[in-house]
Amino acid sequence: MQLLYITQYQGKIVGPVAWLLGHLMNGIFNVLNAIGIPNIGLAIIIFTIVIYLCLLPLTYKQQKFSKLQARMSPELQAIQAKYKGKKDNDSMLAMQEETKELYAKYGVSQTGSCLQLIIQMPILFALYRVIFSIPAYVDKVKDAFFPLVDDLMATSGASEFLQTLSSANLFKNQFTNEAFTSGNTTYIQNTFIDVLNKASSADWAGLTAQFPSLTDSIEKTHSLLSGYNYFLGLNIGDTPMYMIRTAFSDKDFLLLIGGVIVPILAALTQWINTKLMPQAASNGKVDPNDPTAQMQQSMKTMNIMMPIMSAFFCLSLPAGMGIYWIAGAVIRSIQQVVINKHIDKIDIDAVIEKNTAKYKEKMEKMKTTPSMNRYANLSTRSNSLSSASSSSISDSEKEEKLRNATAVYEGKSIRKDSLLAKANMVKEFNEKNNK
Repeated sequence: MQLLYITQYQGKIVGPVAWLLGHLMNGIFNVLNAIGIPNIGLAIIIFTIVIYLCLLPLTYKQQKFSKLQARMSPELQAIQAKYKGKKDNDSMLAMQEETKELYAKYGVSQTGSCLQLIIQMPILFALYRVIFSIPAYVDKVKDAFFPLVDDLMATSGASEFLQTLSSANLFKNQFTNEAFTSGNTTYIQNTFIDVLNKASSADWAGLTAQFPSLTDSIEKTHSLLSGYNYFLGLNIGDTPMYMIRTAFSDKDFLLLIGGVIVPILAALTQWINTKLMPQAASNGKVDPNDPTAQMQQSMKTMNIMMPIMSAFFCLSLPAGMGIYWIAGAVIRSIQQVVINKHIDKIDIDAVIEKNTAKYKEKMEKMKTTPSMNRYANLSTRSNSLSSASSSSISDSEKEEKLRNATAVYEGKSIRKDSLLAKANMVKEFNEKNNK
């Protein structure tokens, strides 16, 4: 039986990956719970480490390609400059051939690291989905919302009040969904969990004030979730912006530091990570007709914008997402240092020489493939026939062959379904019309 949990992401590609990663997150949290430290922040960090270690082989290939691309960039720019402004077919073909040989020389594909990125993207999106909806994938966290959710479902006005909370803005469509309005219990439970999972401390206080009869249930649930959510003195369910506002109103200096440091660390670690990545060589000029140069310029712009965007988003998202970004950037930076040291030890000239030899060997094999042999045999046969006709065939034999060819052409021994027969029909039709 297939169960539908609306809190789990249902995308056709990312959904199954998120489901798989969700089992990993659930296992990590259960292990932490078994040793007495059931903490979501710690689980996120361990989860992120495991995922990026699994992605290490793909990351290495991608960074090796970037390093080789940076090395060959001046040669690629030289080829582009050599054929700049030449639009004739011969020049374009020559440029393509030289570019192909250059990529082969460095042992990289012209498609770059697209395959590695294509594989990684669903995983990274799934990571975000799992962390964004922890209760959907971690059973222990989801169980913490009960019996409060059932109590709220049985309380008049609870659904309407939940929709007024700031955390409900992300889930407004769920309250108007047919499954919700028709009374689907599972759907309603998961919608309430979605809202409560993103609720800030102010939202929980408002919930207690609105429903005093549920005070015990609300406080018990909030206390249990706080134990799961508090990491280094911060409630990762709260946004840094909320922490900053609360710190000013309550004059809590430590909370203010926590609210400021999360987005700053997110931006700083992202910036360090981009600086550690291999950078393609550039002369500072961007050719509007050069897609490679345009891509490099776009990457530079993105590397500047990403840290700023990270800080901006961290202010308005739960601190748990900020911890994930910080942990991910730190892990990637450590990986990058290790990868850079390993790649720097590689003798690039030896790699180039090896790749060049491979390319030459491949070209030699292509010349000996059956298809190439057929063309070579046809050419040899044509040359030998030409040579034989000019040296060993007598005049009488030539005349006989000419008469046979004429007879064939005139249709005396042509297959009726052949292309030549049809051509003769057209020829005869034209001759009749011209008479």
